Amino acid sequence: MNDLNKSRIESLDLLRGVVMVIMALDHTRDFFHFGAFVYDPTDMATTTPILFFTRFITHFCAPVFIFLTGTSAFLWGRKRTKTELFKFLFTRGLWLIFIGEVVVNFIWWFDTSFEFFIFQVLWAIGASMMILSVLIYLPPKALLVLAILLIAGHNFLDGIRMEGLSFGAIIWYILHQPAFIPLSDRVGIYLEYPILPWIGVMALGYCFGKFYSFEFKTEMRKKWLLWLGLGAISLFVILRSINVYGDLTPWSTQKDFVYTTLSFLNVTKYPPSFAYLLITIGPALLFLSSVEHVKNKLTNFFIVFGRVPFFYYILHVLFIHLFAMFGLTITGKDWRLMLMSNDKWESHQYDNYGYPLWIVYLVWIGIVILLYPLSKMYMTYKANNKEKWWLSYL
Repeated sequence: MNDLNKSRIESLDLLRGVVMVIMALDHTRDFFHFGAFVYDPTDMATTTPILFFTRFITHFCAPVFIFLTGTSAFLWGRKRTKTELFKFLFTRGLWLIFIGEVVVNFIWWFDTSFEFFIFQVLWAIGASMMILSVLIYLPPKALLVLAILLIAGHNFLDGIRMEGLSFGAIIWYILHQPAFIPLSDRVGIYLEYPILPWIGVMALGYCFGKFYSFEFKTEMRKKWLLWLGLGAISLFVILRSINVYGDLTPWSTQKDFVYTTLSFLNVTKYPPSFAYLLITIGPALLFLSSVEHVKNKLTNFFIVFGRVPFFYYILHVLFIHLFAMFGLTITGKDWRLMLMSNDKWESHQYDNYGYPLWIVYLVWIGIVILLYPLSKMYMTYKANNKEKWWLSYL
């Protein structure tokens, strides 16, 4: 039996919703955990196992979401022409970049002077969508080969390091090397998400949409997802064990077995290494294989967020930042610390800011619960107003 005649595929919405909720944990940690502005939670010298896994579990969010964005593009285009799909992907990509650098950048920093622009996940999604709008004209097999080459082969480029602000260097920063680009003495851009591997992830997600075509029966699809997921995880273990290729930072023996395991799992996100993508996309495929027809109150909860991810994304960043200001107020500190600026960073005003990790988890749960009814109302509104074209951009 195949249920793909439905307008939505609930297992995809469920997976998307789960990673959106997990994503809020990472961003809550960014704003609330003591030392989050100073220390890397994956640094073996300063991290703890629970802090490491708090960060590690959120590694699934960006690759899974970008992968599913490609899948959604394939499914959206099934009943439309390539020209219509091209127009949608290109224009929505531009829109996401604009929102990311104007709206999200502001609510992330609350910096009215706009001294700092960070090109994060919305930039990666938007730019990859614009490029995918052209790639959809490739033959399916050629697109699949290109996607695999970008994902599995881009680490061969790790040795290429650029410096300065030449045109070639800036192009390389956009494609593969995270870098800060000063625009003036006070204003700068940080390219955190180089897009070359993310293009491959979205293109692979687009090819993956074929598994949800009408000719694929449920049991056949579940078997494919199971074996592909297991294969990705196995390849991750093999690559990391060999410790030669697949990640910019090799793992090393640490002070005990636990920390050695953390080092083994400590894969590179900026840009996402081959190993990073294997250990995130692989379990996601296993998840899809196991939840194809699972339906209960818990899945319904996550599906709500999976159907309005953009709406939820904007609100969760805003709410987390406002909660951080409120936290400073009720603890007798100056809420204006959360009006972030270069001056505050340079004067180390964030060095002693933050709360214990259990506070991070409480705030995260509270924000998710608070956003659930708002997201559900918007989900219902979208479902009842499908004729409004602009809703597909929100």
